[in-house]
Amino acid sequence: MLIQKSAPNFEAEALMPNGSFSKISLNKFKNKNYVLLFFYPLDFTFVCPSEIIAFSKRVKTFREKNCEILGISIDSKFTHKAWVDTPLNLGGVGKIEFPLISDLDKNISRNYNVLIDESIALRATFLLDKSGIIRHSSINDLPIGRNADEYIRLLDALQYTEEYGEVCPAGWVKGKEAIKTTSDGIKEYLTKNANKL
Repeated sequence: MLIQKSAPNFEAEALMPNGSFSKISLNKFKNKNYVLLFFYPLDFTFVCPSEIIAFSKRVKTFREKNCEILGISIDSKFTHKAWVDTPLNLGGVGKIEFPLISDLDKNISRNYNVLIDESIALRATFLLDKSGIIRHSSINDLPIGRNADEYIRLLDALQYTEEYGEVCPAGWVKGKEAIKTTSDGIKEYLTKNANKL
């Protein structure tokens, strides 16, 4: 389990949003940005394009919250390029607004313990704070897609707890009441909100 631990660093080739290739080091974001790091099985498949496009459409929202999105699969940077250069109606994903990282040797997937049968990565997602500490992780089996909006909610919750020191209850969304970390905080919250849970 990697929660509360430093995210394993990596340096790997990536397809950048402008269509160029570049090396990306996870450490370059440390002490600057939050990071949403998500693994997906393969380019040119079925569920993956829906997730990639959903995250890409929300890049602006994540960046407004000082969070960078990084996608990773075991495909080569050239396969990533072919995928974004392929039109949607032919099985591609079109222009993507965040880097797609190549984990061709599968070492990143191994280090995050998301590689299945030494083959492909599961649908794993990690939310890193600005210190590079993993504050959330989730892993879906291959046929189960993620909800990009849920990761915005989780980022909001992380940033709220960091700023105010309160904790976020079940179903918390930005703007809603949180729980004060005092002996009476949970009693007060439940007395007012138990019927809404």
